[in-house]
Amino acid sequence: MDIQKKLRLYIQENLEYLQEEKNILYDEFNTFAYKKAVTTKSSVKDFINQAKEDSFSSYLFSLIDQKGWKDSDLYHKAHIDRRLFSKIRNENYHPSKETVIALGLALELTTSEFEKLLTKASFSLPKNTIFDLIIRFCIQEHIYNIMEVNQLLSEYSCPLLGNNEK
Repeated sequence: MDIQKKLRLYIQENLEYLQEEKNILYDEFNTFAYKKAVTTKSSVKDFINQAKEDSFSSYLFSLIDQKGWKDSDLYHKAHIDRRLFSKIRNENYHPSKETVIALGLALELTTSEFEKLLTKASFSLPKNTIFDLIIRFCIQEHIYNIMEVNQLLSEYSCPLLGNNEK
């Protein structure tokens, strides 16, 4: 079966319109963070410092280090601009969902690593949009090439990955 037919089937089987399930991952993360802050009775400063250690950028750069890559290896493979990548180094910068996905695909992350990276940036991949289902499909099928992913996204008129953020 060709990849387009396989994707079409995957979308049909997985598209969910239940509003209740739309933000489960995001809600669970917020609940966990709140409970952690309350149960440890840590000060706000301690909580903020812990959150910084667990930031998107620190997790991203630890993944890059684990792979033994240079920053340029990643931003070229993710098809994002060097200036945008420099902004990501700033702990206070919040990248777009598309940028986070492009970085995750370029790193060829496992499903759990990918979900953790998205969560660190306050995003998730719910099963209620075509865009998110296509990304889930690509991760599941180990389709990490941004150009191939963009081709699949384009067929469904979804936003494309790479160099889409200012």
